[in-house]
Amino acid sequence: MASQLRFDGRVVLVTGAGGGLGRAYALAFGERGASVVVNDLGGDMKGVGKSSLAADKVVEEIRSRGGKAVASYDSVEAGEKIVKTALDAFGRIDIIHRVHLRGSFLVTRAAWDHMKKQKFGRIIMTSSASGIYGNFGQANYSAAKLGLLGLSNTLAIEGKKNNIHCNTIAPQAGSRLTQTVFPEDVVEALKPDYVAPLVLWLCHESCEENGSLFEVGAGWIGKLRWERTLGALVRQRNQPMTPEAVKANWKKICDFGSVSNPQTIQESTGGIIGLVSKMDSNGGVSTNHTSHAASTATSGFVGAIGQKLPSFSSTYTELEAIMYALGVGASIKEPKDMKFIYEGSSDFSCLPTFGVITAQKSMLGELAQIPGLSLDFAKVLHGEQYLELYKPLPRTGKLKCEGVVADILDKGSGVVILLDVYSYSGNELLCYNQFSLFLVGSGGFGGKRTSDKMKVAVAVPNRPPDAILTDTTSLNQAALYRLSGDWNPLHIDPNFSSLAGFDKPILHGLCTFGFSARHVLQQFADHDVSRFKAIKARFAKPVYPGQTLQTEMWKEGNRIHFQTKIQETGDIVISNAYVDLVPTSDMLAKTPSKGGELQSTLVFEEIGRRLKDIGHQVVKTVNAVFEWHITEGGNTAATWTIDLKNGSGEVYQGPARGSADTTLTLSDEHFMEVVQGKLDPQKAFFSGKLKAKGNIMVSQKLQKILKDYAKL
Repeated sequence: MASQLRFDGRVVLVTGAGGGLGRAYALAFGERGASVVVNDLGGDMKGVGKSSLAADKVVEEIRSRGGKAVASYDSVEAGEKIVKTALDAFGRIDIIHRVHLRGSFLVTRAAWDHMKKQKFGRIIMTSSASGIYGNFGQANYSAAKLGLLGLSNTLAIEGKKNNIHCNTIAPQAGSRLTQTVFPEDVVEALKPDYVAPLVLWLCHESCEENGSLFEVGAGWIGKLRWERTLGALVRQRNQPMTPEAVKANWKKICDFGSVSNPQTIQESTGGIIGLVSKMDSNGGVSTNHTSHAASTATSGFVGAIGQKLPSFSSTYTELEAIMYALGVGASIKEPKDMKFIYEGSSDFSCLPTFGVITAQKSMLGELAQIPGLSLDFAKVLHGEQYLELYKPLPRTGKLKCEGVVADILDKGSGVVILLDVYSYSGNELLCYNQFSLFLVGSGGFGGKRTSDKMKVAVAVPNRPPDAILTDTTSLNQAALYRLSGDWNPLHIDPNFSSLAGFDKPILHGLCTFGFSARHVLQQFADHDVSRFKAIKARFAKPVYPGQTLQTEMWKEGNRIHFQTKIQETGDIVISNAYVDLVPTSDMLAKTPSKGGELQSTLVFEEIGRRLKDIGHQVVKTVNAVFEWHITEGGNTAATWTIDLKNGSGEVYQGPARGSADTTLTLSDEHFMEVVQGKLDPQKAFFSGKLKAKGNIMVSQKLQKILKDYAKL
C-alpha cells in the first residue's frame, strides 16, 4: 500500500472554507498534518452578511481532530490581511485555495513574494463548468470563472522557476452556490469529499502537475486540454483576404477530423507562423497536414522513417568560418586561435564543429515537410549531436547536403527523431551529422525505444579528469553565435525566454558544444584540425551568457571523453560526450611525400637544383627565408621552405627550421599561374588568392627567383 501523502510543516490557506468544498479541503489538509488558515466571510449564498461562526466551526473541527488551524474572517479582497493571518500564526504560506477572480488575484499577489523566497508554493484556482462552457443567465459568474483559468495559466508559467505550481479545478459538488441549482439528492451525491483528494494531490510537494485544468465530481476526475482543427490558410501571396475565401474554406476550417492540441501560446502562434511560411512562390498555400493528434501518430511516425529531405546547398566563405569561431569563444588571447579568426594566417582553418552549421538548415525548415511528422517547434528540444569529418573542412566551400529520417523512437514522454545529414563537396563526402531531436509530449504511440542507427553517448570514466580547461562566456555570446544562423529568439529576447520559463535568454546548446570541442582540440591536438575525426555530445542543462564553461577531459587512447560544467554552479550542461582523434600514425601515413601530384612540386624541386650552384649569390641579394603553404581544395597540401639567408641557399619540403621572414599561402593552381606569369602577384594578393604575412616587401624579390631560376 502506498504511503499516505502528508503536509507536515506546510501552511495552507483555504478561502470560502466555512462550508462546502472549502470546508472539505480544510478538514482534509488538517487531518494530514498541515496548519490551516480557515478563511470565510460568513455570508449567505449571495455573499450578503458577515459572521465568524462558519470559520470558527471548521477551526474547531480541525483542532478536535488534533490538527492546527486559525480562523480568518476577512474578505478575499483584503488579500494581504488574510496572508498576514497565516504568517502571524504559522510563519509561512505554502498552499492557497480560493474563489473568484478579483479575490484570487489579491490573495495571490499578497502571498507570491513569500512563496518565491521559500522556493515553494502550490495554488489551486476554482473555476466551474459555467466558466468553461458558458451558462444561461450567468454572464458575470462565467466571466469571472474563466478569468481564473487565464490567471492560473499565467501564474503557472511565471512561478515554475521558483517551484510555484498553479492548477485549476472545475468541480461539480454540492455547496451554498449550487443548492438552488441542483435537486437535493444530486447535491448529496456530489459531495465535496469527492473533490478534496484531487486538491490535496495537486498541492503535494511531490506533484509536478502545473498549468492544468481538471473537471472533478462524484469520484470522477478528467483533465481538459484545448483542441483545434488543422484549419485552412485562406489568403494568398500579394492578394487581399476576402470573406468569400473564408466561406469557400469554411468546411475545412471547422473539420475536427484531424486536430492539433496547442498547449502554450508559443505552440499556438508558432503553428500559424509555420503555415504562413509554406506559402509557395506561385502564390498557392498548402495547409499543414502533419499536425495530427497523438492518437493518430503511430502510422505517421512510422511512415516518416527513411523519408529523405529535399537536398540543399550550403555555401560559406572565410567570413562565416571566422564568425562561427568567434561565436564559440576563439580569441586573440590564445595565439594559436589566430588560424581560426584571421584569414591571412598561413594555416587558416575552419573549426571542425563548423560542420554542424553547414547541415543545420535541414533540422528546421526541411524536416517540417516530411509527411507524418507532427512537428510543433515550441516542443522540439535538441537532445544529442554527432558530427564526423572525413577530411578537414576547406576554408571556403559550397556543400550539397542530403538528409534522411534515420529512425524514430518512442520514449513515452516524447519522441526522438534521428536525422542524418550528409554533406558533399562535389561528389566527395566531407562530413556527416546526426541530430537527435526530442519532441516533448508526442510519445506513447507504441513505437520502439532503441535503435542501432543511433550514435550512442558514452559515460565519462570514473576517475579524476586528466585535464580541465575553462572559458568565461561573454554577455554577448548568444548574440554573437546566433549570427551563424540560429535565429531562435529564445537566445536574445528576454520576453520570449521568460515565456519559456527562463530568467533571461539562454546560450545555444551548439555554442557550448563548440566551446567544448575547441578545448579538446587545444589540449590534445595542438589546434590541429586534421587530427579531428568525430564528436558526440548530450545536452543536459541550459547555460546563461556570462557563465564560465569548464570542460573536464579524460584521455583513453585516441578517444577524449569529456563533460562540460558551469563553473559557478557545478551543473553539468554537456554529458556523456567524447571526441575521437585521428591517430598520429595515420596522419603520417596520409602525408604525401614530395607534395604528391601537386604541380608546384616540380617548380620547387627545379628551384632547388638551380640554386645548388649559384645559391650563395642569391643569398647575398635576397637574404630572407620564405615559407610556402600550397593548398588544394582549401586545405594545406604541402609546405615548402626556400632558405636564402643561411649558407648557400636551400629548398626543402616542410616548415622553416627557424622563423620565416615571409609566409605565403595560395593554391597549387594559382602558384603555377604566378610562376608562368599568367597571374600578377600583387593582383593575387589584393583579390585574396595569395595570403602573405611577415615581411611582405621582401617577397617582391621572389619574382627573380621564380623567373630566373626555375627556368620553366
